[in-house]
Amino acid sequence: MTLKNNASQGLNADPDIVGSRAARGLDASVRLMLVDFFFITWAVAIAELLRFGLDRPSLGIGSVQTPYPLVSLVIDVLWWVCLGVLGTREPRILGFGAEEYRRVTTSSLWLFGATAIVSYVFQLDTARGYVAVALPLGIASLLFGRWILRKDLIRRRRNGLHVRRVLVVGGAQSVDHLATELGAHPAAGYAPVAAYVTGSETLESSVKGASLPIIGMGRDLAGILAAVDASAVDTVAISNGADVDPPTLRQLGWALTSRDVGMFMAPALTDVAGPRIHMQPLAGLPLVHVTTPKMEGPKALAKRAFDVFAAVSLLAVLAVPMCLVAVLIRLDSPGKVIFRQKRIGRSGDVFNMLKFRSMVVDAEQQLSKLKGNDDGNGVLFKMREDPRVTRIGRFIRRYSVDELPQLVNVLRGDMSLVGPRPPLPVEVEAYDDLAYRRLLVKPGLTGPWQVSGRSDLSWDDSIRLDLYYVENWSMVQDLIYLFRTFRAVTGKDGAY
Repeated sequence: MTLKNNASQGLNADPDIVGSRAARGLDASVRLMLVDFFFITWAVAIAELLRFGLDRPSLGIGSVQTPYPLVSLVIDVLWWVCLGVLGTREPRILGFGAEEYRRVTTSSLWLFGATAIVSYVFQLDTARGYVAVALPLGIASLLFGRWILRKDLIRRRRNGLHVRRVLVVGGAQSVDHLATELGAHPAAGYAPVAAYVTGSETLESSVKGASLPIIGMGRDLAGILAAVDASAVDTVAISNGADVDPPTLRQLGWALTSRDVGMFMAPALTDVAGPRIHMQPLAGLPLVHVTTPKMEGPKALAKRAFDVFAAVSLLAVLAVPMCLVAVLIRLDSPGKVIFRQKRIGRSGDVFNMLKFRSMVVDAEQQLSKLKGNDDGNGVLFKMREDPRVTRIGRFIRRYSVDELPQLVNVLRGDMSLVGPRPPLPVEVEAYDDLAYRRLLVKPGLTGPWQVSGRSDLSWDDSIRLDLYYVENWSMVQDLIYLFRTFRAVTGKDGAY
């Protein structure tokens, strides 16, 4: 794919797309508001029914007795308004990332926190059981509704609807990188349609990036605005390599505001999660602070406590099914039920990783004969139709049942419930200095590799995902990976 010089002819936007942009935005906004109101009303109605049944209770406000249905209606409206005021419906947070869900939860907690304060100050005898049901049920219902809408929005965006047309501004290489990254995540709703090169590169040096037409070159404000008008974009993305002076950027922001066109800056930070980034204004300069992830202390202790609790609970629940799997393995083929393999753990420590045996006993000896049929990533040997896999082995590998004995590794402290994939010694031998950072944390029974394609991932992709986890790990992220694991093990991608 290449950047194409199109400076002389510009870009002609589809009038149907441009003309219907506002209508599509209004339609999505109306659906979002209706879904919010429905689930809020549902939660409050269920809370009132569970707390009071079919009685007709009332809340004393001074000398006035206010029926609870009216109280519920007021909470409905305030909750709905609060979601809008605190920005849960902003288009830029919809469809991608956890910010939408965080704002919905925070808005709900703020509302009920304010309700508790008002009840205390004015000595209102608000039913605690009513609030105890309405708040968690409301948050869960709202998040479910938003999840349903998100699935529909992502589907539409993948079909080219509800997307923001983006003009990428910057040097040729930075434009290429930013456009590629935006294009790789269509669920975020950014569709790069053109590039404006501000650097001093020759046209030939820039013809090697994403498949975008270059509709302008230079550093002047008039040229950038002409490109904005020619491409009829919704948003201008300023890449890190944009060679534009601060006064010009400020004037560009003013001009884009008058055109109702958004603008965002893309710094040279990659693979950094949002919680590690903090903004500090200083004399008009937005300073971006990037914190270092803490891999020890209270957070590490909490992670270990969670690992032990979860492993014990899962082993207790899965004891009988695991025994059944062990019997089936023994009946299917001769040999030991548990397969032990040397793996590398945190700080390079070697440990025996446990798995249910899914291959014939002499699988390692047969490996040399199968090297020519490698479907792996060049470092790990994988075959989609591996003749060494037993009948029951195909089933337990398909649904990752063979990994369950690793819960014992978690209890021992060799592994964590969530973390990078435990590497083989031969893999570690191929590590460069960057890849060694995978060993700063314990390997996991599940993690980014498990939920992102498993064996279908390339070596570089698997390293990148694991490094992202190491650099940004948190308990919240671990919980997200655990929820995503269920979908991964029931899917077909990379399971062989």
